[in-house]
Amino acid sequence: MKKIGLTGNIGSGKTTVSNVFKTLGVPIFYADDEAKRLMVEDESLKNQLVNAFGAEIYDNNLLNRKYLSELAFNDESVLERLNAIVHPVVQNYFDDWCNQQSSAYVLKEAAILFESGTDKDLDAIICVKCPKTKRIERLLHRDSVSVEHIKLRMSKQWDEGRKAALSDFIIDNDGDTLVIPQVLEIHADLLK
Repeated sequence: MKKIGLTGNIGSGKTTVSNVFKTLGVPIFYADDEAKRLMVEDESLKNQLVNAFGAEIYDNNLLNRKYLSELAFNDESVLERLNAIVHPVVQNYFDDWCNQQSSAYVLKEAAILFESGTDKDLDAIICVKCPKTKRIERLLHRDSVSVEHIKLRMSKQWDEGRKAALSDFIIDNDGDTLVIPQVLEIHADLLK
């Protein structure tokens, strides 16, 4: 079974693209969602996070996302430390999940696939591209946050061109180019 990464910067449309693959019967591992889940449910991970960032990282046994976000996005060393703690746990869960799949290939959807170094264990990478102005527009509509907050989050990810250069497949999700034919072409190629 092939392990394929699906990445792209925030607001690029990774979820839209993964939903097309899902309709084709491809199992999808949503790494970002799993990371959030594991930070709440995995006791060992929770203890590591409390030891690293203090008890205020949890509020009534729930992850204090606002507090963690403020810590991580305002201090690069905190973000690196957070990723160093969380990503190995998510990777182990992904490996176990893969062992339960029986398809020709699976997708691992992750925004910071290259940044976290988890691209190295994959057979190929698909990058979803979208112009920055379009991504900002989508995020303003989706998340109801300020442009400044969006740009701060964007600044923590690699440049789209850098990700695309390292990827095996590119999907343009600019709002004008049809996504489904691009996905179908990649799907056919991955089934070979």
